[in-house]
Formats: sequence, C-alpha cells, structure tokens
Amino acid sequence: MTKSTRRRWWWALWGLLAASAVGIAVYSAQTYLIGGEERNQIPLNDLFASHYVTIAVHAVPSSLALLIGPFQFLTWIRVRYPKAHRVAGQVYMVSIVLGSIAALFAATFSVSGFSVQVAFYILTVAWLYTLYQAYATIRRGEVQLHRIWMIRNYALTFAAVSLRIYLMTGLALQERFFPSLTFDDIYHASAWASFLVNVLVAEYFIVQRTLKPLARRQKVKGRTSRAAAGAAVRPTVEGPEVEPVGAGPADSSRVP
Repeated sequence: MTKSTRRRWWWALWGLLAASAVGIAVYSAQTYLIGGEERNQIPLNDLFASHYVTIAVHAVPSSLALLIGPFQFLTWIRVRYPKAHRVAGQVYMVSIVLGSIAALFAATFSVSGFSVQVAFYILTVAWLYTLYQAYATIRRGEVQLHRIWMIRNYALTFAAVSLRIYLMTGLALQERFFPSLTFDDIYHASAWASFLVNVLVAEYFIVQRTLKPLARRQKVKGRTSRAAAGAAVRPTVEGPEVEPVGAGPADSSRVP
C-alpha cells in the first residue's frame, strides 16, 4: 500500500468508527435522559428496586466516553489543541470510572444469566485497569505507551457498539438460518464477543500501526548510528609517512 492509500483507509475506518460510536452514544444516552424507564429494553430485576438507576447511571457517562473517544485519536487535535485534548481526556476518565462503578452493580443484579454477569465483570475490570495504565503512563511522560493503553481502553468502550452489532446480526441469522437458537443464546454470545473480538482487533492494530513502525525506525536509527560511529574512527586524511632518523638519503654520508 502507498502512503496515500493507507491514509484513505485510515480515514475511512476512523469515519466508520466515529459514526457508529456517535450514533450509539446519542441513542443510548437519550433513552435514559429523555425516555425514562418505559423506554428501557434491558430486563430489570424486580428484587432490586434501584436496578434501573444503576443501568441509567452506567449508560449516560459511558455514552459520553464513547462519544469522546474517536476524537482523542486525531493527531491534529492533539497538536493544535493540547489543552482541549487534556480536558476531554479528563472527562473521558471520569465518565469511565462512574460508568464502571454503576456497571458492577447492574451486572450483579442482572437477570440475563451467570455467563453474561461474568462477561460484564471481566469487561468492567479490564476497562478500569487499562484506564489506570493509560493515566499512569501519561503521568510519567510515556506518551507512546499512553496511546497504546488508550487504544486498548477504547476497544473496551466500543464494546457498547459491538454488542448491538452482534446482537442484531445474530437475531437476523436466527430468523433466517438458525431458528433453534434462543434470544438468550445470541445475547450471551454477543456479550462475550463484544469485547473479546475488540481486544484482538486492538492488539493487531497496536502491533501493525504502532510497534512495527517503531521497530523499523529504531532499526534504521541503529544502522545510522553504527555507520556514523564507523566513520568517526576511520581516518579522514592520510598524512605523509615519516622516515626514521638516520635512515634517509641525507644521512648516507655518515656511513664510513
């Protein structure tokens, strides 16, 4: 691929990611900010009166993080507006912390089954851990590592989009090809795939777009450094040879 082709592919993929993130974020947030409990589509636990509240508290800040994320990866924003990048990052971090705490309560009282609860527990713990690593690395000034951890973290944030994609795809396939599957089967598989597939894609992106180019630059830099070191120890100008005293023609008369 040429550089221009790679750039076009990057913008196309970023546009798809941003459009889906913004769409799901707006839809999810307005469901709980405007619609209220009657528009909630997640089964509620009748034994836990605040189950809906925990779902809403999880959905709204998580939607904000989902909305902010794609724009944090744009280089021109980071370079031209570093303060805006930092403020947006702080809002993103607070949103994830609030969304994670609420998610733990929502998952604990979920009526979707043990498998879904475990999936959401793992997702939430990984969400908080990658956020902590992203924060710790930028505090130490390790910008490249910060970007890597943010890619991983947003891959988990994007699980909100992936879950809906897999769920809608699974229901369409069920209706057409797999009528024996139940909604629970599809929902459980979608819950696990929503973050596991994202993690694999994120790691592939990190290796191909971050680590490999960095390794190539280090390799070129190493060859350049060795070549410069070799040139430094090699004599640049060869001076005339100096004959020992008494060995030249001028001293031949001294021989008896």
